[in-house]
Amino acid sequence: MTVTIWHNPRCSKSRRALALIEEQGHEPEIIEYLENPPSTQQLKELAELLGKGPGEFIRKGEKVYKELELKGSDDQTLFAAMSGNPILIERAIVFANGKAAIGRPPEDVLEIL
Repeated sequence: MTVTIWHNPRCSKSRRALALIEEQGHEPEIIEYLENPPSTQQLKELAELLGKGPGEFIRKGEKVYKELELKGSDDQTLFAAMSGNPILIERAIVFANGKAAIGRPPEDVLEIL
């Protein structure tokens, strides 16, 4: 099984999600998404895997969210904003077994392993 994590090493929850994956015996592919942001298409695929709209995994408390005046924006605008400003993407995101999970709390990633 391949496990991939969109990881932010500065985030304690992301670090904890990574540790949980490793504790389960997996060596995940680690993508530091702040340096290698996902495309809007990848974000749309993520939304489909999660069964959520982009408004459910965008970080509304980030300064850039307010600066871009994203409240009330349509999905396409939110996907573009997250791709262009990956700090807006909730973290960590884990992919495994054809599924995805948000590590909030970090233990949620265990459900797809």
